[in-house]
Amino acid sequence: MKLIVVTAALSLLATNAMAADLAAKPYVKAPPIVDPGYNWTGFYAGLNGGYSWGRANETALIGAPFAGAATVKQNVDGGLGGAQIGYNWQVDRKWVVGVEADIQGTGERGRSNNGLGTLRIGVFGVTASSATSTDFPWFATFRARGGFLIDPSLLLYATGGLAVGEVKFASTPAVTIQLFDGNTPIGAPVSATGPTASERQTRVGWTLGAGLEKKFTPNWSAKLEYLYVDLGTKTFFSGTGNDIDVRFRDHILRAGINYQFGGPVVAKY
Repeated sequence: MKLIVVTAALSLLATNAMAADLAAKPYVKAPPIVDPGYNWTGFYAGLNGGYSWGRANETALIGAPFAGAATVKQNVDGGLGGAQIGYNWQVDRKWVVGVEADIQGTGERGRSNNGLGTLRIGVFGVTASSATSTDFPWFATFRARGGFLIDPSLLLYATGGLAVGEVKFASTPAVTIQLFDGNTPIGAPVSATGPTASERQTRVGWTLGAGLEKKFTPNWSAKLEYLYVDLGTKTFFSGTGNDIDVRFRDHILRAGINYQFGGPVVAKY
């Protein structure tokens, strides 16, 4: 019995000695959870809507007996809506570049009645006029984008590139004849309206603008954007003797929402 007790005591002492000789296990802190934040790299698509203020400058060459030229400025305003698709590259913590294409349908229309000239033929006074209309039913842009991240979720950017759009122009001529006794008109004037001439043109021009885009989740963002579109000057009714040069420009303010495809990616810089 004494032998058993002594043996157990020696075994316990040996175990404690071996434990004392072992190095203490180092403390390892759990790795922190990394917040992936907002990464702008990837494909996206979205919808937009807004308003635009178009400007058409029309110059008509007037034949005899009203020889000369008449210039008319017309406001072509209206709402718009459409869709966009694009791709962004976040090149570092502060800069984002990308490409974007969009297509828009618009309600932009302008109407005006324009005096083209008055002349006296004997006892008759003859006034020529034209009722004109300019429509901008759709346009599309193909642009580069580049911007600075004010914070990880807010992008301030500039954009520019190619613009394509349809301009429709129509003109209805009219002539009013008034009988005079000296300088005193006699009776009511008589008016006659000619046939309406109409033409559509698809034009190519350029666009330039800027905007702000804010991510409110890793995949969803909202933007506010301004674009200036210039589709240059083209001649309508060319070769008919009623040639009209129309220059068209547009100022566009729109808001939109985008969805970026794919999950968040931890950027490595």
